[in-house]
Amino acid sequence: MPDSGGVRSMRRPTVAEQIKHYILDNKLRPGDLLPTENELCAALGASRSSVREAVKTLHALDIVEVRHGHGTYVGRLSLSALVEGLTFRGLLSPEGDFAVLSDLVDVRELFERGMAERIIGGLDADHLDRLDALVDEMGERIGAGQDIVECDRLFHSLLVEPVGNELARQLSSACWDVYAIVAPHLNLITVRDEIDTIEAHRNMVRAVRAVDPAAFDLAVRAHYAPVRRRIAAARARTAAGG
Repeated sequence: MPDSGGVRSMRRPTVAEQIKHYILDNKLRPGDLLPTENELCAALGASRSSVREAVKTLHALDIVEVRHGHGTYVGRLSLSALVEGLTFRGLLSPEGDFAVLSDLVDVRELFERGMAERIIGGLDADHLDRLDALVDEMGERIGAGQDIVECDRLFHSLLVEPVGNELARQLSSACWDVYAIVAPHLNLITVRDEIDTIEAHRNMVRAVRAVDPAAFDLAVRAHYAPVRRRIAAARARTAAGG
């Protein structure tokens, strides 16, 4: 009888894992062309059906990109899979699961407050003018009865762009994208909220222009505090049965 504490057999890597190792071992970069399906079969010792299924899995994760008629390439390695997963979680049970929204607000605020000095040091006059232009456009869109979703997303993306941390930029954008998709289904956003959002964004830009990290921190806190209150109120209404 084998000893339960003895040596266990090594698990054979899946074909998807083998393809990831192939990318790493060959030092391929995003946009590089992968071998053909037949070449991958030969290199990995796998069947065509196994390679096809593995490529589908990796494509869904944005690890590879399939360009029909051209081949399979190393993907952008973005956080699109994370966005889709969090969005689905938030939409799956919008009446009871507000945790995803609260978590996303925390992450967005932590990013922007934690990088305050780097944001202030990285935003030049051109960036600041573009941020002010976005805030002005938000006001115009509200006056015309239009939403400000895209302007808001661009504002936060531009805010962290000069920091030069691609992962932080992607995570910040991912959090915003999920929030923008899920929040409207929970009836959290009102016109008054959008007007307050404009003022909060303008105060953030003013703080950066004044090179005042403390004022920037306060502006960011002020920006996210009402969002938390709206989530808490929606959660309380749901708990009370509507």
